[in-house]
Amino acid sequence: AALLRETMFKTREYLEKKEAAGDDPTKKPAFDMKLEALIPVLDGQIPLKAHAHQANDILTAIRIAKEFKVKITLEHCTEGHMIVDELVTENLPCAVGPSLGHATKFELQNKTWATPGILAAAGCQVSIITDAPVIPQQYLTLCAAMAVKAGMDSFEAMKAITINPAKHLGIQDRVGTLEAGKDADIVVYDGCPLEVASSLELVL
Repeated sequence: AALLRETMFKTREYLEKKEAAGDDPTKKPAFDMKLEALIPVLDGQIPLKAHAHQANDILTAIRIAKEFKVKITLEHCTEGHMIVDELVTENLPCAVGPSLGHATKFELQNKTWATPGILAAAGCQVSIITDAPVIPQQYLTLCAAMAVKAGMDSFEAMKAITINPAKHLGIQDRVGTLEAGKDADIVVYDGCPLEVASSLELVL
């Protein structure tokens, strides 16, 4: 958290110096690629992508985002089910996963397939992710199916692997639903996509 705050402070100072210099190259600060990459975050053009598993880390990321008045999305959100009320209040996009596999580190000790369903039922915008290549992308529908088995509404699970990720990435005007004018990414199954026995028949 200290390193993130320090970097945000440096970016803000870097941006202020650039703006004060105007068109005078002699007054501009030394070029810094890392700080340049964070300028669109400070300007609100793109969100800060907070990769956090534990509840305390999620809340810390939210606090820092508020401090610097930047947009934020939550990636992993493993213990999101433990701070549902806070996440509902903040109304932040939550990308949950990867949930398939072992709890390989301390931060994953409270990992559960129930998390996406609990958050969705409370009103959060939930995406289910595999964090590919951690979990291969082709198992995304399996992950959604496991969330349904753990209590998630099946329609919410379908939204969690279609329109919600599109919204999470800010590309919902192009993909995520079947609508005129959007990119034609259509898959046809021989059954329900959330049934393990279903096979992919066609991609348009």
